[in-house]
Amino acid sequence: MRSSTLSTALIAGLLTTTIGLAATPAIPTYIASAVADSSRPAADIQRDAARKPAEVLTFAGVKPGDKVGELIPGRGYFSQLFCRIVGSQGHVYTMNINRTVQVSRPPPDVASDAMGAAPTAAAKSPCDNITAGASNAAELSLQSGLDLVWTSENYHDLNNKMFGSPDMKKFNKAVYDALKPGGVYLVEDHAAEAGSGGRDTETLHRIDVEQVKKDVLSAGFVFDSASDVLHNADDPHTARVFDMNGKSDKFLLKFRKPAR
Repeated sequence: MRSSTLSTALIAGLLTTTIGLAATPAIPTYIASAVADSSRPAADIQRDAARKPAEVLTFAGVKPGDKVGELIPGRGYFSQLFCRIVGSQGHVYTMNINRTVQVSRPPPDVASDAMGAAPTAAAKSPCDNITAGASNAAELSLQSGLDLVWTSENYHDLNNKMFGSPDMKKFNKAVYDALKPGGVYLVEDHAAEAGSGGRDTETLHRIDVEQVKKDVLSAGFVFDSASDVLHNADDPHTARVFDMNGKSDKFLLKFRKPAR
């Protein structure tokens, strides 16, 4: 009887382990190949350990043939990956958001992609399937029929005075309108203290994950899922992200435009 009980427990444990492994998406070959491409800028490759692009892009679900809208491409870290993944049958539309108010900026060597953004950064990519654009946040208009709209480490900045402190419901509605039915809106950003809302967007360059959910859902999106692949439990959420050497706690949220 004891042997039977142990065997049952062992089988249950193995099944649990198997289910846990299956729950982690396998990285598709086209994403792994894009990340491993030696022609990527050396500075980008050095950032891979902290940004975990293969896991993040797999969670987003980007694939060959997709039309991707990337908000605030910065120096083009993800643009370089998107263009390789979507290939000749897809397209990448980068959209820089114009600064409408001049503010002090952190030193370039610690600036995030958003703070160091250059409108033409993505144009340096060797890919020929990228169209770069720029817009004020309050008048955002994106290419229609997109499969994915992506913003990484800069959603918090969109709440700030340098971009005119836009109405985020209206901003997110412009994203909603650009997506195909069933399309994905992916938001990655630096996590603030729970319950802080948008308190720390200007000072610490962080935002409360629940504030992002509230903003995006108000525009008609449905919440799809979250990933903790960029989570850092050792981050106390009280320091400026520029002082954390890329080790801030980050959240990854996937929203979806209803299919119908």
